[in-house]
Amino acid sequence: MENSIRIFAPATVANVACGFDILGFALENPGDEIIIKKKDKPGITIFNTTPYKGIPLKAEDNTIGVAMQTYLSHIASDTGFEVTITKKIKPGSGIGSSAASAAAGVFGANMLLDQPLKKEELVQFAMHGERVACGSAHADNVAPAILGGFVLVRSYSPLDVIRLDFPEDLFIAIIHPQIEVKTEDARKVLRTEIQLKDAVKQWGNIAGLVAGLARKDYSLIARSLEDVIIEPVRSLLIPGYEKVKRAAIDAGALGCSISGSGPSVFALCQTQEIAHNASIAMEKEFANLEIDSVIYNSKINLEGVQIAE
Repeated sequence: MENSIRIFAPATVANVACGFDILGFALENPGDEIIIKKKDKPGITIFNTTPYKGIPLKAEDNTIGVAMQTYLSHIASDTGFEVTITKKIKPGSGIGSSAASAAAGVFGANMLLDQPLKKEELVQFAMHGERVACGSAHADNVAPAILGGFVLVRSYSPLDVIRLDFPEDLFIAIIHPQIEVKTEDARKVLRTEIQLKDAVKQWGNIAGLVAGLARKDYSLIARSLEDVIIEPVRSLLIPGYEKVKRAAIDAGALGCSISGSGPSVFALCQTQEIAHNASIAMEKEFANLEIDSVIYNSKINLEGVQIAE
């Protein structure tokens, strides 16, 4: 049995416009690299090798520590672990930084303990790490981070996660403006009540997006990538958002919306060339506001968290 494992945990896009807290997909890049080692004594020790400040090193305050401890309690194990985090997903970026850590933690512990649980069973424990990060145990980031692909969280009670079919030639343009929007803050601005007409429109868009993905109907996908509930509020936290979104669509993107709680913005595209053009167009709009940004172009990651090569 191995005593040490090195893991790649992918970034993720959650919500995917209309699917607040229920839709998400994994990216091929960027991703975190985490090394997990067994140790002689119980407990989880965390080391951070990246320059990002503010990453908690106490296990009870860290997403990876909480997720691992919840998993260990479930299987009644007192095994201790040493965790070394090399983050390449900037915290607060809106592309699943905390989810990647939580996913890596439970996956690595499960592997080192000879896989007592199936991969899909690990989602429920990684969700507890998300609660530490933002106060809500949502699965739209951790589920694709663990399982890969494009996922639908059909239910939280009981947890029911479904992998969706999607066109293999989809590309994603991601732009991360160098500003910070904390998930916890982005949740505070949300309305607690919505009008029935908005709910009906949102339900139609969710169903249309799932159908469009399954049928490889790009026109239907494009028509369905509309968020009438969350985006109008959260977009106010991202300078120049409407111009950035319009630039991506004018460049040929099927649709564009906020990734997770932001500030990253994603554009779903039919080809790699369109994704490249959309990312450059979005970058120019942020540059006009003197906001630096980082670009990622990626296909959808089919495997999710995995042993690093």
